[in-house]
Amino acid sequence: QVQLVESGGGLVQAGGSLRLSCAASGRTFSSYTMGWFRQAPQAPGKEREFVATISRSGTSTIYAMSVKGRFTISRDNAKNTVYLQMNNLKPEDTAVYYCASSTYYSSTYSRYDYWGQGTQVTVSS
Repeated sequence: QVQLVESGGGLVQAGGSLRLSCAASGRTFSSYTMGWFRQAPQAPGKEREFVATISRSGTSTIYAMSVKGRFTISRDNAKNTVYLQMNNLKPEDTAVYYCASSTYYSSTYSRYDYWGQGTQVTVSS
């Protein structure tokens, strides 16, 4: 099993920045693709929205079109941590952000098997 703990969420004004962290423990961190997803407050029953993913080595990334150019995913395998740098935040980025691990390099929600508890990001206009 792998345990994931997110941190770094908070309240920020539109145009501001936040950096989320996700610390992993358990199985070998570098063996897994890591992804970030989000759940908006107005969509509680919907599938979590893909945000970004990063390959095991960190050399490949995929971004949702809605965040491309504003968000950057990175990882430090020595620290068992994945990050999401979020710049130029918009009110529509308000959501609970989750990190997740997968044995696949994928943006598909169902490919991820372990999830953190989430961290709230609120962007005020």
